[in-house]
Amino acid sequence: MRRLAILGSTGSIGVSTLEIVSEHPHRFQVVALTAGRNLALLEEQIGRFSPIMVAVPDQENARLLEQRIGSNGPQVLYGTKGLMACAAESPAEMVVSAIVGAAGLEPTLCAIEAGRHIALANKETLVIAGELVMAAVAKSGCKLFPVDSEHSAIYQSLEGHRKRDVRRLILTASGGPFRNWSIDDLCGVTPKDALAHPNWTMGRKITIDSATMMNKGLEVIEAHWLFNLPVDKIAVHIHPESIVHSMVEYVDGAVMAQLGIPDMKTPIAYALSYPERLPLDLPPLDLCRLGKLHFSAPDRKCFPCLDLAYQAIRRGGTTPAVLNAANEISVDAFLQEKIGFLDIPRVISMVMEGHSCTAVDGLDKVLVADSWARQMAVSVIDDIQGASYA
Repeated sequence: MRRLAILGSTGSIGVSTLEIVSEHPHRFQVVALTAGRNLALLEEQIGRFSPIMVAVPDQENARLLEQRIGSNGPQVLYGTKGLMACAAESPAEMVVSAIVGAAGLEPTLCAIEAGRHIALANKETLVIAGELVMAAVAKSGCKLFPVDSEHSAIYQSLEGHRKRDVRRLILTASGGPFRNWSIDDLCGVTPKDALAHPNWTMGRKITIDSATMMNKGLEVIEAHWLFNLPVDKIAVHIHPESIVHSMVEYVDGAVMAQLGIPDMKTPIAYALSYPERLPLDLPPLDLCRLGKLHFSAPDRKCFPCLDLAYQAIRRGGTTPAVLNAANEISVDAFLQEKIGFLDIPRVISMVMEGHSCTAVDGLDKVLVADSWARQMAVSVIDDIQGASYA
């Protein structure tokens, strides 16, 4: 039985992970859970899975949770220290890293240094500190399994093949809800429009990232670190059906792909049970009913976030951390209707232009760059708002 700590248990990945645990109770034991402010769902999860340790964002929420679960519940921790304790001090053998954004970096790195295996759904961990994280993985000897459907597909398509025979990786993207829209159309996009993803059910931030194609840009950076390939060997194809989850092209022209219905349970289960495959209660893929699969190049003019991500990883150092921080602040501002949809890449670009890149030789450099970029992004957004009122 594999003991699990789930960081981000009330998000979409965390909920799907716990559904898999429920389907295979003899295979997994949940020993730690961390969540945001959805205390009602966390309380329900505690009742169902009986972890010995949980963590919430702050002391106030910790007190509220302790009142709700009573004295017989698990140990309740809070803040970054609480996250890190659940990741590294619980008896978990594997940590499911499913916190959204840069907040997932420190607990994930802490779990790696403690020798825990990682099921990684938090792409920002590798985006902002890939060099540090992969060095820590090599030093600790732990295994890092990708949970993003695209990286899981590549992982599976590389199995049994020599890395030196790889010509390129091809990440597929649904294109989001606006793949056929013009720039004029995109000027009027609302948060409600952008949150209506055609294929996947995801959290709000990731759904907006999909709409801007920043999600795919972050995945390019993640793939660079996961598979140790130069970014010029990582391509992106729009694939609106979301059936081919990604591909590996080899030097002889052969292309290996992993296909399946768009459901995150498949890559989550593969990470949890590797090298085995768990039977899942999902509908089979019916290619005859689908009939056709479509592919096209991304529209880089309408979706500049993709190129911003390529620029960030080519510059290297702290630039990807700045890209990610500026994106998180911009997406939040868009969701609050402080800026427009097309202002998201505009803010990110301005923040990147103002950044003096430094080498990532320690976690402190990453955290300083992250903090600077957030402050800079807020300032740029204030200027945009001021100009709109002038």
